[in-house]
Amino acid sequence: MPDGRDGSFDGPTEKCGVVGASLADRDAARPLYYSLYALQHRGQESAGIVTHDGFQQHNHVEMGLVGDAFDTDDVDGLAGSAGIGHVRYPTAGSVDESCAQPFTVSFKSGSLALSHNGNLVNSEEIREELAGLGHAFTSDGDTEVIAHDLARNLLESDLVRAVKRTMSRIHGSYSLAIMHDDTVLGVRDPAGNRPLCIGTVEDGYVVASESAAIDTIDGELVRDVRPGELVVLHPDGEGFDSYQLVERDRPAHCFFEHVYFARPDSVIDGNLVYEVRRELGRNLWEESGIDTDVVMPVPDSGRAFASGYAEAAQDNGAGVEFAEGLMKNRYVGRTFIMPTQDERERAVRLKLNPIKSTVEGKTVTLIDDSIVRGTTSTQLVQLLKDCGAEAVHMRIGAPPIVAPCYLGIDMATREELIASDKSVEEIGDAIDADSLAYLSREAVADALGADRGDLCMGCVTGEYPYEIDGEETDREVSRPVIDGGSSAGADD
Repeated sequence: MPDGRDGSFDGPTEKCGVVGASLADRDAARPLYYSLYALQHRGQESAGIVTHDGFQQHNHVEMGLVGDAFDTDDVDGLAGSAGIGHVRYPTAGSVDESCAQPFTVSFKSGSLALSHNGNLVNSEEIREELAGLGHAFTSDGDTEVIAHDLARNLLESDLVRAVKRTMSRIHGSYSLAIMHDDTVLGVRDPAGNRPLCIGTVEDGYVVASESAAIDTIDGELVRDVRPGELVVLHPDGEGFDSYQLVERDRPAHCFFEHVYFARPDSVIDGNLVYEVRRELGRNLWEESGIDTDVVMPVPDSGRAFASGYAEAAQDNGAGVEFAEGLMKNRYVGRTFIMPTQDERERAVRLKLNPIKSTVEGKTVTLIDDSIVRGTTSTQLVQLLKDCGAEAVHMRIGAPPIVAPCYLGIDMATREELIASDKSVEEIGDAIDADSLAYLSREAVADALGADRGDLCMGCVTGEYPYEIDGEETDREVSRPVIDGGSSAGADD
């Protein structure tokens, strides 16, 4: 789905990507650099790497894409066989260097670096407590809150207990790559909301947001990091230790990772994302298929949905043809300037252009992953009709988005969400589609092979797996009480 910070495109924006590596006999910087390229889709605002050579930290963190943030000298200057990296799209905190990651802290128990994917919902409470105890903050992001809390606990406890104490205090979604001196850790929140996996390379181990990053450096996926688990990579690259620090009755995996965010070639929570999207497309046909001349995706994320939809249609005797009817201009930036309404309306033509011979005189089913504000969907339907389509039927590979995400996806407010106060029929009328249908929640769970109760579907239900001010929960959950006292009372 097209999207942009300036509102020119209609869609949620990526979260962040984290990676960490501990290798035996070579610097970690270059594998981390390649891994960040593989995770670039998860964040384009800043990129950074911090390494440790056994004596001191080395870091390079810059605004911009990975290729802009680093040159050869930057990578070569990051000495050490242990390191972590980060690509950021801000969902909490400012868009400036103060919130770029990895975030680093030096204190009397050593050096600490931290990369975070997710979003805490109680960071301000902890920030106020720590500020009252004398901690000085340099950013308004929640990652610095985690780093300060962990550093404080490391003054009183060993590494595993310190992580557990911090986990008992922070509330929200997080997958973390942490480096304490030259020891690299991976931590996943107790609900497993954000993805994190562990892999092996020839001379060490890696943790990463997605398995595609491990593939990129010729590694092999070992498994997902379990919800509530801490993995500690051995500094010599020979293995890792696992600690199940928090147990929950059921997870709350973000279903939108499979619908939109993750790369299709990644395996998340045991599922290849590409096959999940094809299954979502097949389920979409079973629930709301319509026999048109052409089925086409909105590139890029709609492609696998449309492929599965068209295959199911053909298996059921429909004469539908799968076609790439919209071509994407990959050289249009995310924030190109459009000062007038006419130029904003032209934005979709800069990004996507129809192939007239595929569309003219035909009935079309257009497949997308979601509709957020409805702006882009309206423009695409009109674009296809202007190109001669006899009818445009829209099918969406996810349920209607009716509520915001507080857990790491930069999504519109309720007032901006077209489905928050409109029926499916009303949305179809608003975007001028000849028909519109969404996928059901049950069909999403079926495609993932999961129980609906094991998924976070807050954006499509309005009920969340965390205690968030002013919102309903979908399970028994309690928010930690932050009272300004010591965290040493947490369960060891």
